[in-house]
Amino acid sequence: MTESKYDINSSGVLSFMGKWRNVLLSTTLLALISSLVFSFFIDDKYESSVILFPSTTTSISRALLNDENYREKDFLEFGQEEEAEQMIQILRSDEIRWQIMEKFDLMKHYQIDPEDEFKQTSLNREFDKNIDFYRTKFRSVKIEVLDRDPKYAADIANEIARLYDEVRNHMLKKVAVQALEIVEGQYKQLKTEIALMEDTLNLIRSKGVQDYETQVEVLSDQYGAALVRDNYKAARVIKSKLDTLSKFGGKYLSLDQQLEYEREKLSDLRKVYAEAKVNAESTIDQKFVVNEAKAAEKPSYPVRWLIVSVSTLATFLFTMIILIIIDPRQ
Repeated sequence: MTESKYDINSSGVLSFMGKWRNVLLSTTLLALISSLVFSFFIDDKYESSVILFPSTTTSISRALLNDENYREKDFLEFGQEEEAEQMIQILRSDEIRWQIMEKFDLMKHYQIDPEDEFKQTSLNREFDKNIDFYRTKFRSVKIEVLDRDPKYAADIANEIARLYDEVRNHMLKKVAVQALEIVEGQYKQLKTEIALMEDTLNLIRSKGVQDYETQVEVLSDQYGAALVRDNYKAARVIKSKLDTLSKFGGKYLSLDQQLEYEREKLSDLRKVYAEAKVNAESTIDQKFVVNEAKAAEKPSYPVRWLIVSVSTLATFLFTMIILIIIDPRQ
Protein backbone atom coordinates (compact mmCIF):
# COMPACT_ATOMS: atom_id res chain seq x y z
CA MET A 1 0.00 0.00 0.00
CA THR A 2 1.40 3.38 -0.95
CA GLU A 3 0.79 6.70 0.73
CA SER A 4 0.70 10.21 -0.66
CA LYS A 5 3.95 12.04 -0.38
CA TYR A 6 2.18 15.10 1.02
CA ASP A 7 -0.39 15.13 3.81
CA ILE A 8 -3.71 16.90 3.16
CA ASN A 9 -3.20 19.54 5.85
CA SER A 10 -1.66 22.99 6.14
CA SER A 11 1.88 21.71 6.60
CA GLY A 12 1.46 19.30 3.68
CA VAL A 13 0.15 22.04 1.41
CA LEU A 14 2.97 24.37 2.42
CA SER A 15 5.48 21.60 1.81
CA PHE A 16 3.99 20.93 -1.62
CA MET A 17 4.03 24.64 -2.49
CA GLY A 18 7.61 24.90 -1.28
CA LYS A 19 8.70 22.14 -3.58
CA TRP A 20 7.01 23.73 -6.61
CA ARG A 21 7.49 27.34 -5.60
CA ASN A 22 9.46 28.27 -8.71
CA VAL A 23 6.73 26.93 -11.02
CA LEU A 24 3.96 28.51 -8.98
CA LEU A 25 5.68 31.89 -8.76
CA SER A 26 6.58 32.00 -12.43
CA THR A 27 3.12 31.01 -13.72
CA THR A 28 1.35 33.30 -11.25
CA LEU A 29 3.62 36.22 -12.10
CA LEU A 30 3.17 35.57 -15.80
CA ALA A 31 -0.62 35.50 -15.33
CA LEU A 32 -0.46 38.75 -13.36
CA ILE A 33 1.53 40.54 -16.04
CA SER A 34 -0.51 39.07 -18.93
CA SER A 35 -3.89 39.92 -17.41
CA LEU A 36 -2.70 43.41 -16.56
CA VAL A 37 -1.50 44.01 -20.11
CA PHE A 38 -4.65 42.42 -21.57
CA SER A 39 -6.93 44.58 -19.41
CA PHE A 40 -5.44 47.72 -20.91
CA PHE A 41 -6.36 46.53 -24.40
CA ILE A 42 -10.02 46.45 -23.43
CA ASP A 43 -11.81 49.65 -24.39
CA ASP A 44 -13.05 51.80 -21.54
CA LYS A 45 -16.82 52.08 -21.45
CA TYR A 46 -18.87 54.70 -19.66
CA GLU A 47 -22.22 53.92 -18.12
CA SER A 48 -25.25 56.23 -18.22
CA SER A 49 -28.68 55.35 -16.96
CA VAL A 50 -32.22 56.67 -16.71
CA ILE A 51 -34.61 55.64 -13.93
CA LEU A 52 -38.31 55.59 -14.86
CA PHE A 53 -41.55 54.82 -13.11
CA PRO A 54 -44.42 53.75 -15.38
CA SER A 55 -47.75 55.52 -15.01
CA THR A 56 -51.08 53.75 -14.60
CA THR A 57 -52.84 55.90 -17.20
CA THR A 58 -54.16 54.29 -20.36
CA SER A 59 -57.24 56.42 -21.05
CA ILE A 60 -56.57 60.16 -20.86
CA SER A 61 -60.23 61.12 -20.70
CA ARG A 62 -61.12 58.68 -17.95
CA ALA A 63 -58.09 59.76 -15.91
CA LEU A 64 -59.00 63.45 -16.13
CA LEU A 65 -62.82 63.50 -16.00
CA ASN A 66 -64.28 64.86 -12.78
CA ASP A 67 -67.14 62.35 -12.80
CA GLU A 68 -66.16 59.60 -10.34
CA ASN A 69 -68.18 57.07 -12.34
CA TYR A 70 -65.81 57.54 -15.26
CA ARG A 71 -62.51 57.83 -13.42
CA GLU A 72 -60.34 54.75 -13.76
CA LYS A 73 -57.09 55.57 -11.96
CA ASP A 74 -55.24 58.58 -10.68
CA PHE A 75 -53.03 59.75 -13.55
CA LEU A 76 -50.41 60.82 -10.96
CA GLU A 77 -50.17 57.29 -9.52
CA PHE A 78 -47.03 55.19 -10.11
CA GLY A 79 -47.52 51.91 -11.91
CA GLN A 80 -47.01 48.57 -10.20
CA GLU A 81 -45.14 45.43 -11.28
CA GLU A 82 -47.45 44.75 -14.21
CA GLU A 83 -46.95 48.24 -15.65
CA ALA A 84 -43.17 47.96 -15.11
CA GLU A 85 -43.08 44.68 -17.06
CA GLN A 86 -45.16 46.25 -19.83
CA MET A 87 -42.72 49.18 -19.93
CA ILE A 88 -39.76 46.82 -20.35
CA GLN A 89 -41.53 45.02 -23.21
CA ILE A 90 -42.05 48.31 -25.02
CA LEU A 91 -38.46 49.42 -24.35
CA ARG A 92 -37.28 46.16 -25.93
CA SER A 93 -39.52 46.62 -28.96
CA ASP A 94 -38.06 46.60 -32.47
CA GLU A 95 -39.50 50.05 -33.14
CA ILE A 96 -37.36 51.65 -30.42
CA ARG A 97 -34.36 49.50 -31.34
CA TRP A 98 -34.44 50.49 -35.04
CA GLN A 99 -34.96 54.18 -34.31
CA ILE A 100 -31.97 54.23 -31.92
CA MET A 101 -29.80 52.33 -34.40
CA GLU A 102 -30.72 54.74 -37.18
CA LYS A 103 -30.52 58.00 -35.25
CA PHE A 104 -27.12 57.26 -33.68
CA ASP A 105 -25.76 55.37 -36.71
CA LEU A 106 -24.75 52.46 -34.48
CA MET A 107 -23.56 50.39 -37.43
CA LYS A 108 -20.75 52.89 -37.93
CA HIS A 109 -20.34 53.68 -34.23
CA TYR A 110 -19.82 50.01 -33.35
CA GLN A 111 -17.42 49.69 -36.30
CA ILE A 112 -19.42 46.98 -38.05
CA ASP A 113 -18.62 46.37 -41.70
CA PRO A 114 -21.73 47.40 -43.71
CA GLU A 115 -20.72 44.86 -46.38
CA ASP A 116 -20.66 41.98 -43.88
CA GLU A 117 -23.19 39.27 -44.66
CA PHE A 118 -24.26 39.12 -41.00
CA LYS A 119 -24.01 42.81 -40.22
CA GLN A 120 -27.51 43.01 -38.71
CA THR A 121 -26.81 40.07 -36.40
CA SER A 122 -23.58 41.72 -35.27
CA LEU A 123 -25.37 45.03 -34.74
CA ASN A 124 -28.10 43.39 -32.65
CA ARG A 125 -25.47 41.59 -30.59
CA GLU A 126 -23.62 44.84 -29.86
CA PHE A 127 -26.90 46.57 -29.04
CA ASP A 128 -27.87 43.87 -26.52
CA LYS A 129 -24.38 43.87 -25.07
CA ASN A 130 -24.31 47.62 -24.42
CA ILE A 131 -27.98 48.51 -23.79
CA ASP A 132 -30.10 46.85 -21.15
CA PHE A 133 -33.43 47.36 -19.35
CA TYR A 134 -34.44 45.84 -16.06
CA ARG A 135 -36.80 46.33 -13.16
CA THR A 136 -35.37 47.55 -9.86
CA LYS A 137 -36.45 46.43 -6.39
CA PHE A 138 -38.42 49.68 -6.09
CA ARG A 139 -40.62 48.72 -9.10
CA SER A 140 -38.99 51.32 -11.28
CA VAL A 141 -37.31 50.53 -14.60
CA LYS A 142 -33.66 51.28 -15.33
CA ILE A 143 -32.34 52.01 -18.80
CA GLU A 144 -28.61 51.28 -18.74
CA VAL A 145 -26.25 52.16 -21.60
CA LEU A 146 -22.53 51.43 -21.94
CA ASP A 147 -20.43 53.18 -24.56
CA ARG A 148 -16.89 54.27 -25.31
CA ASP A 149 -18.15 57.85 -25.55
CA PRO A 150 -19.75 59.08 -22.28
CA LYS A 151 -21.93 61.67 -24.07
CA TYR A 152 -23.09 59.05 -26.56
CA ALA A 153 -24.13 56.78 -23.71
CA ALA A 154 -26.12 59.56 -22.02
CA ASP A 155 -27.76 60.67 -25.27
CA ILE A 156 -28.83 57.12 -26.16
CA ALA A 157 -30.32 56.51 -22.70
CA ASN A 158 -32.28 59.78 -22.77
CA GLU A 159 -33.50 59.16 -26.31
CA ILE A 160 -34.76 55.69 -25.40
CA ALA A 161 -36.70 57.21 -22.49
CA ARG A 162 -38.21 59.80 -24.83
CA LEU A 163 -39.13 57.19 -27.41
CA TYR A 164 -41.03 55.18 -24.80
CA ASP A 165 -43.73 57.87 -24.63
CA GLU A 166 -43.80 58.18 -28.41
CA VAL A 167 -44.19 54.45 -29.03
CA ARG A 168 -46.73 53.82 -26.26
CA ASN A 169 -48.84 56.83 -27.20
CA HIS A 170 -48.71 55.71 -30.84
CA MET A 171 -49.99 52.26 -29.84
CA LEU A 172 -52.80 53.72 -27.73
CA LYS A 173 -53.71 56.38 -30.28
CA LYS A 174 -54.00 53.83 -33.07
CA VAL A 175 -56.75 52.06 -31.14
CA ALA A 176 -58.25 55.35 -29.93
CA VAL A 177 -58.60 56.66 -33.49
CA GLN A 178 -60.39 53.49 -34.57
CA ALA A 179 -62.70 53.77 -31.54
CA LEU A 180 -63.37 57.43 -32.36
CA GLU A 181 -64.39 56.58 -35.91
CA ILE A 182 -66.88 53.97 -34.65
CA VAL A 183 -68.36 56.21 -31.93
CA GLU A 184 -68.45 59.25 -34.23
CA GLY A 185 -70.38 57.25 -36.83
CA GLN A 186 -72.91 56.07 -34.25
CA TYR A 187 -73.23 59.57 -32.79
CA LYS A 188 -73.87 61.23 -36.16
CA GLN A 189 -76.31 58.51 -37.21
CA LEU A 190 -78.29 58.87 -33.99
CA LYS A 191 -78.38 62.66 -34.38
CA THR A 192 -79.74 62.23 -37.90
CA GLU A 193 -82.41 59.79 -36.72
CA ILE A 194 -83.45 62.16 -33.92
CA ALA A 195 -83.65 65.07 -36.36
CA LEU A 196 -85.94 63.02 -38.63
CA MET A 197 -88.17 62.10 -35.69
CA GLU A 198 -88.32 65.75 -34.61
CA ASP A 199 -89.32 66.80 -38.15
CA THR A 200 -92.08 64.18 -38.20
CA LEU A 201 -93.26 65.25 -34.75
CA ASN A 202 -93.30 68.91 -35.82
CA LEU A 203 -95.37 67.93 -38.86
CA ILE A 204 -97.88 66.20 -36.59
CA ARG A 205 -97.96 69.23 -34.30
CA SER A 206 -98.76 71.39 -37.31
CA LYS A 207 -101.92 69.32 -37.66
CA GLY A 208 -102.97 70.53 -34.22
CA VAL A 209 -101.62 67.71 -32.04
CA GLN A 210 -99.64 69.45 -29.30
CA ASP A 211 -100.27 67.48 -26.13
CA TYR A 212 -102.34 64.44 -27.00
CA GLU A 213 -103.53 63.29 -23.58
CA THR A 214 -104.40 66.78 -22.31
CA GLN A 215 -106.07 67.75 -25.59
CA VAL A 216 -108.18 64.58 -25.69
CA GLU A 217 -109.33 65.14 -22.13
CA VAL A 218 -110.20 68.80 -22.68
CA LEU A 219 -111.84 68.33 -26.09
CA SER A 220 -113.86 65.37 -24.88
CA ASP A 221 -115.28 67.49 -22.06
CA GLN A 222 -115.98 70.34 -24.48
CA TYR A 223 -117.65 67.96 -26.96
CA GLY A 224 -119.93 66.56 -24.30
CA ALA A 225 -120.81 70.04 -23.07
CA ALA A 226 -121.63 71.19 -26.62
CA LEU A 227 -123.94 68.25 -27.14
CA VAL A 228 -125.68 68.93 -23.87
CA ARG A 229 -126.26 72.54 -24.95
CA ASP A 230 -127.40 71.35 -28.42
CA ASN A 231 -124.59 73.42 -29.90
CA TYR A 232 -124.11 71.13 -32.89
CA LYS A 233 -121.94 73.57 -34.80
CA ALA A 234 -119.39 73.73 -31.99
CA ALA A 235 -119.72 69.98 -31.55
CA ARG A 236 -118.80 69.38 -35.20
CA VAL A 237 -115.71 71.57 -34.87
CA ILE A 238 -114.65 69.79 -31.71
CA LYS A 239 -115.40 66.40 -33.28
CA SER A 240 -113.13 67.32 -36.20
CA LYS A 241 -110.33 68.08 -33.81
CA LEU A 242 -110.92 64.82 -31.97
CA ASP A 243 -110.80 62.96 -35.27
CA THR A 244 -107.45 64.58 -36.03
CA LEU A 245 -106.14 63.58 -32.60
CA SER A 246 -107.45 60.05 -33.17
CA LYS A 247 -105.71 59.88 -36.57
CA PHE A 248 -102.30 61.21 -35.48
CA GLY A 249 -102.38 60.65 -31.72
CA GLY A 250 -100.96 57.14 -31.72
CA LYS A 251 -98.03 58.10 -33.91
CA TYR A 252 -97.50 61.23 -31.84
CA LEU A 253 -97.30 59.27 -28.58
CA SER A 254 -95.03 56.63 -30.11
CA LEU A 255 -92.66 59.23 -31.58
CA ASP A 256 -92.66 61.32 -28.41
CA GLN A 257 -91.70 58.34 -26.25
CA GLN A 258 -89.12 57.10 -28.72
CA LEU A 259 -87.64 60.57 -29.03
CA GLU A 260 -87.21 60.83 -25.28
CA TYR A 261 -85.45 57.46 -25.23
CA GLU A 262 -83.20 58.35 -28.18
CA ARG A 263 -82.26 61.68 -26.60
CA GLU A 264 -81.12 59.85 -23.46
CA LYS A 265 -79.06 57.51 -25.64
CA LEU A 266 -77.60 60.53 -27.43
CA SER A 267 -76.66 62.12 -24.11
CA ASP A 268 -74.80 58.98 -23.03
CA LEU A 269 -73.21 58.60 -26.44
CA ARG A 270 -72.10 62.23 -26.35
CA LYS A 271 -70.02 61.45 -23.23
CA VAL A 272 -68.44 58.43 -24.92
CA TYR A 273 -67.80 60.51 -28.05
CA ALA A 274 -66.14 63.25 -26.00
CA GLU A 275 -63.91 60.66 -24.30
CA ALA A 276 -62.96 59.03 -27.59
CA LYS A 277 -62.15 62.43 -29.11
CA VAL A 278 -59.87 63.35 -26.21
CA ASN A 279 -58.10 59.98 -26.37
CA ALA A 280 -57.62 60.21 -30.14
CA GLU A 281 -56.46 63.83 -30.27
CA SER A 282 -54.45 64.22 -27.04
CA THR A 283 -51.31 62.70 -25.60
CA ILE A 284 -49.93 62.50 -22.09
CA ASP A 285 -46.61 61.34 -20.63
CA GLN A 286 -46.74 57.62 -19.86
CA LYS A 287 -43.83 57.68 -17.43
CA PHE A 288 -42.26 59.52 -14.52
CA VAL A 289 -38.55 60.29 -14.93
CA VAL A 290 -36.63 59.98 -11.67
CA ASN A 291 -33.36 61.10 -13.22
CA GLU A 292 -32.09 61.75 -16.72
CA ALA A 293 -28.83 60.30 -17.96
CA LYS A 294 -25.67 62.37 -17.56
CA ALA A 295 -22.28 61.86 -19.19
CA ALA A 296 -20.14 59.82 -16.79
CA GLU A 297 -16.84 61.31 -15.64
CA LYS A 298 -14.97 58.00 -15.38
CA PRO A 299 -15.38 54.59 -17.03
CA SER A 300 -17.26 51.85 -15.26
CA TYR A 301 -15.98 49.04 -17.47
CA PRO A 302 -13.68 47.16 -17.46
CA VAL A 303 -12.90 46.73 -13.75
CA ARG A 304 -9.21 46.09 -14.27
CA TRP A 305 -8.30 45.14 -10.71
CA LEU A 306 -11.02 42.49 -10.77
CA ILE A 307 -9.84 41.09 -14.11
CA VAL A 308 -6.25 40.90 -12.87
CA SER A 309 -7.20 39.41 -9.48
CA VAL A 310 -9.47 36.73 -10.89
CA SER A 311 -7.04 35.78 -13.69
CA THR A 312 -4.08 35.56 -11.31
CA LEU A 313 -5.95 33.53 -8.70
CA ALA A 314 -7.43 31.22 -11.35
CA THR A 315 -3.97 30.59 -12.85
CA PHE A 316 -2.49 29.86 -9.41
CA LEU A 317 -5.24 27.36 -8.57
CA PHE A 318 -5.12 25.74 -12.00
CA THR A 319 -1.33 25.34 -11.69
CA MET A 320 -1.76 23.77 -8.26
CA ILE A 321 -4.25 21.27 -9.62
CA ILE A 322 -1.98 20.34 -12.53
CA LEU A 323 1.00 19.90 -10.20
CA ILE A 324 -1.01 17.71 -7.82
CA ILE A 325 -1.95 15.50 -10.78
CA ILE A 326 1.57 15.16 -12.13
CA ASP A 327 3.39 15.05 -8.78
CA PRO A 328 4.83 11.48 -8.36
CA ARG A 329 3.58 9.44 -5.43
CA GLN A 330 5.64 7.03 -3.34
